[in-house]
Amino acid sequence: MIPLETRLLSGLGEIEARADVFTGVQVDSRRVSPGDLFIAIGRGSEFVVDAAAAGAAVTLVPHDAFGALAQIGHAARERSNAKVVGITGSMGKTSTKDILAALCATSARTIAAEASYNNEIGVPLTLCRLEENTEVCILELAMRGFGQIAALCKIAEPQVGVVTNVGPVHLELVDSLEGVQRAKGELIAALPAGGTAVVPEEFPVERDDVEIVRVGEPTAELVDGRTIVGGVSFNFTARHQARNAATALAALDALRLPRPDAVDVSFAPWRGDECELPGGGLLINDAYNANPVSMRAALEYLAERAGGRRRVAILGDMVELGRTGPAYHREVGEDATELGVDELLAVGELARGYLDGGVRGRWVANVHDALREVDEVVGPGDAVLVKASRAVGLEAVAEALATKIHIA
Repeated sequence: MIPLETRLLSGLGEIEARADVFTGVQVDSRRVSPGDLFIAIGRGSEFVVDAAAAGAAVTLVPHDAFGALAQIGHAARERSNAKVVGITGSMGKTSTKDILAALCATSARTIAAEASYNNEIGVPLTLCRLEENTEVCILELAMRGFGQIAALCKIAEPQVGVVTNVGPVHLELVDSLEGVQRAKGELIAALPAGGTAVVPEEFPVERDDVEIVRVGEPTAELVDGRTIVGGVSFNFTARHQARNAATALAALDALRLPRPDAVDVSFAPWRGDECELPGGGLLINDAYNANPVSMRAALEYLAERAGGRRRVAILGDMVELGRTGPAYHREVGEDATELGVDELLAVGELARGYLDGGVRGRWVANVHDALREVDEVVGPGDAVLVKASRAVGLEAVAEALATKIHIA
């Protein structure tokens, strides 16, 4: 991290300083290294002594945790000459971030958000990792309502804004697809004059002082277990990742960085991870999150990868869909029927709606009950998709299948 003076913390809260500067920022005392600033968020005040013992140069118990993080993250941003890319969208933003990070790293000193560090905590923490020689910083920007992306942009000041897509996500908070579009558009509105907006073909941009790059459906070719998009060979086969790759390549071009011939991407966990199951079976662990569009894409991928194997889908609730939730769950059930799912295990109250779509299956109330059912649902040689909104915690089922440690 670019060293920051301890005096920048004046007035932010209760400070214990052992040095005039700090060279890292942590909110988890277990991750503290010598020279770090430890910011106590929530119950973090109980671990100030632990942070100091781990070598924290400064500890801060803030009056306003999010405000303190924002001020410190912005200070780090102001002292860096790195090009900052902000990525948002209804789906695919983490994968697009991972792909872009792998592309940039072939020719530029790059940092990118860990996992899904995409909110008022994660964005400042990523900015606090900026080094004096960092050339590209890639941020993921999430929203739970209006104004949140705008607030994150005030901290990060991105020069390149990427919107992966607009879909039925967070409708409970923004009411409609038009609301989702408006919320995502806060990123484009925050770009400086001369910045670059990378957006879907149909996404409206009313500004005439930024460069607009529109991304359509890409041409993708599968060769020897790799996918070629835009002349670059990637180490994935999932069709929906091709659109994410095309979006990342457009952002790479906006940064004026060269396209490599090939790149291997390390994706965040639970986003289409694959592993073998007994009897020649296959597990697709896509349990990190879900919405109606990504559910359809995942079911299509299950059908593609299953081949002649029996197709099993273990699907949990899609949350934050508001009044439209029941209809969307029924539509996903219809998709499962159309795509030849042989058996579906629906997990959660909303997930009952999948079965209304005509797909054969059974329903359980929660993950604990799903773990009891999974041995009856999944047999040797099956191709299995596990997917749900993050709140459901369906990764426990995927992990049980992968390790064959089932709860009876």
